Amino acid sequence: MEQKQNSLDRLLDTFICGDALETLKGIPDESLDLAVTSPPYNLKNSTGNGMKDGRGGKWASSALLNGYANYDDNMPHEQYVAWQRKIITEIMRILKPSGALFYNHKRRVQGGLIQDRHDITDGFPVRQIIIWQRAGGINFNPGYFLPTYEVIYMIVKPDFKLAPKANAHGDVWQFSQEFNNAHPAPFPVSLVERIISSTTAQTIIDPFMGSGTTALAATLLKRNFIGIEISPEYCELSKKRIDGYGRT
Repeated sequence: MEQKQNSLDRLLDTFICGDALETLKGIPDESLDLAVTSPPYNLKNSTGNGMKDGRGGKWASSALLNGYANYDDNMPHEQYVAWQRKIITEIMRILKPSGALFYNHKRRVQGGLIQDRHDITDGFPVRQIIIWQRAGGINFNPGYFLPTYEVIYMIVKPDFKLAPKANAHGDVWQFSQEFNNAHPAPFPVSLVERIISSTTAQTIIDPFMGSGTTALAATLLKRNFIGIEISPEYCELSKKRIDGYGRT
């Protein structure tokens, strides 16, 4: 037990540049308090936004057209679902009985069928769905209303409770998206601060760390984090963001 704790302590407040699934497998059972993440959305495997066929659509000038660094975001749907279910399974394994996963994803219509992410979350203990309402933007696609919301699935272990008074928050959260960030699809820091501060968690993991927003929010709230990110570019960006704030 002491050896496992020592190995975990070495991971605290660090960024692990590597594969999310393989890294999660090396973390001890029931050792962390909270997971907050937003995985790649498999956007380039999409019929509706113009990314797959090169039209661009509302992403015409977006870095997402080129995929993420070290990941092209274009899996066959069944493969993508299987991958995400493995990720969630590992996260639930490493969370304490009082832990929770806040899993941010986006619903869409694909080939006339609704993808509400039920195929990913089915069988996991989803307690609540939170709607993240973003600010408006520019929509270049004349066939679609402007998309302005995403979904956060609160997937919990049996003993999870919110921090005192956090249950006063509603289940529709309004936070503007992050604009001044080199990552193509970053979390807003304020959104992750809301999640973390609504719990008593001391150790938070994000297996798709991106530009380090979960780590930054944890640092600002004086909690510990573990960040996993496959892209060396974004690992370096995350370190620079944390170094800019420091830990007191």
